[in-house]
Amino acid sequence: MNFITHLGRYTIMLKDMIAKPENAKVYWKEFMVQCNDIGIGSFGIVSIVSVFMGAVSAVQTAYQLVSPLIPKTTIAQIVRDTVILEFSPTLVCIVLAGVVGSKIASELGNMRVSEQIDALEIMGINTKTYLIMPKIAAALLMIPLLVVISMVLGIWGGRLAGNASGILSNDTFDRGLTENFTAFNVWFALIKAYTFAFIISSIPAYFGYHVTGGALEIGRSSTKAVVISCIMILLADYVLAALLL
Repeated sequence: MNFITHLGRYTIMLKDMIAKPENAKVYWKEFMVQCNDIGIGSFGIVSIVSVFMGAVSAVQTAYQLVSPLIPKTTIAQIVRDTVILEFSPTLVCIVLAGVVGSKIASELGNMRVSEQIDALEIMGINTKTYLIMPKIAAALLMIPLLVVISMVLGIWGGRLAGNASGILSNDTFDRGLTENFTAFNVWFALIKAYTFAFIISSIPAYFGYHVTGGALEIGRSSTKAVVISCIMILLADYVLAALLL
């Protein structure tokens, strides 16, 4: 019954969120602020995770491919496909669930506890549209861009690690990148990125918007939002893989 209650309130929140803005300029400003917080604010951690993710993938793949019959270009193919299909869209979004999701939940939770949301509603502002919609729209724009950047940096990290450790040269790695490439993998990764972006932004927004209590409850709500977002990302990852691959 508790799950049904949360699901109903979550659905109502999304329905009430879709409304015509009272002042388009104010909403646009809030949207740009959220784009900066979500995109630029997360760029550093995404870059670091992506480079080392690709580097570790290249080193471990070379460690497992011990047969001399397997060409070294296979290492580049495996790094490319694992980074595009799984590492960049899924692992990066799990990291963003902790970074972006906790920020959204704590920000809205603090506004709810300090009665700022109540004050906006008294002024006749649709708080769901003003506070939640720009966050979800910004996440749908910026997170897929971060995933694409993560793909590039992950492959570059694998190339850098392969050359630095003497596993394979840059020319061999570049040749392997173009072999047996499937363009659908990129589209599949983008579908996952948009799905995960909606999960990362909407679920924490729900828990933050409906928080009750004091400062202690804000922390609990942020933790619950991140945990549930990660679980839903993994569940959606499996469902999309089963349906589209």
